[in-house]
Amino acid sequence: MDNQPLSPLENNSTKLLLLTSNIEKIIRGKTQEVKFVIAAMLARGHILLEDNPGAGKTVMAKTLAQSISGGLTEGAAGTVSFKRIQFTPDLLPMDLIGSHIFDDTKKEFIFKKGPLFTNVLLADEINRASPKVQSALLECMAENQISAGDKTFLLDKLFFTIATQNPIEMEGTYPLPAAQLDRFFMKISFGYVSEEVELDIYNNYVAIGDVRNNVSQVLTYSDIIGLQQEAENVLIHPELVKSVVNIVQGTRKNSDISLGCSTRGGIIFIKCLKAWALVNQRNFVIEDDIRSLAQPVLQHRMIFRNREASKTSLQNIVVSELERLAKLGIGN
Repeated sequence: MDNQPLSPLENNSTKLLLLTSNIEKIIRGKTQEVKFVIAAMLARGHILLEDNPGAGKTVMAKTLAQSISGGLTEGAAGTVSFKRIQFTPDLLPMDLIGSHIFDDTKKEFIFKKGPLFTNVLLADEINRASPKVQSALLECMAENQISAGDKTFLLDKLFFTIATQNPIEMEGTYPLPAAQLDRFFMKISFGYVSEEVELDIYNNYVAIGDVRNNVSQVLTYSDIIGLQQEAENVLIHPELVKSVVNIVQGTRKNSDISLGCSTRGGIIFIKCLKAWALVNQRNFVIEDDIRSLAQPVLQHRMIFRNREASKTSLQNIVVSELERLAKLGIGN
């Protein structure tokens, strides 16, 4: 009995538990947020972290990349390739995409790839770069390819962007336009940790800061690609799909919302619901998944008429829809 092979769900759950616990060696006290990041990756999307300086945004990206072996050949010490771009006002699109340089040996121009050609990309303080530079990310995030001159380069199957921005010190920044915000599958905030967790961090800051030597490679590149495919196969009840439609439609009809959620936002919501279920060791979506993901997936896709509306409008739409599901007996 002990040698019985694991079921596909058990195998996936084991892998995801390994990845989550490995990241939590460094990112302490933020299990929910770590799961959000992993779910965004499994949904083949990207995530925006908006938080105060020193909350662990950069370390999160490094730890995730360090946890996965294989990938592009540029990866250090056998891990997937990880690149960090510090966005500044003087950055140019070619600093991200790459540029053509003259090869004196071959007597021809060759394309030297920029840092966007990677597996895990950290776009640090993305709102400090000009809109022209921000737009250089649009094609690669939406279509997994980069156009340079008359050529189009396909990015790797595993291309995951973790972008960060600080909610303070807004002077000299360029707010992300709605089109770019819509490319991010989720927008979350880590927030500050509890007193107990902070004490633990202070007592172990040396080990926590040494990501390279204290984070193991627990999954392979192939494992992540496989988990992304498994996420697509997670079951979602037709009534839960109807709930996504009702919520998306509700954001467009609400008088407190001047710009509602797009159809693309609804598709992304479904992808994230499936990935979230898998991260939580299920092969089916439940009602609570809608409750958990509505805010991080949908909130940043809308424009509200005032600050008070931004706090309550989406929540009220979701609560109303969950009540409908409860009456139907659909849910947990």
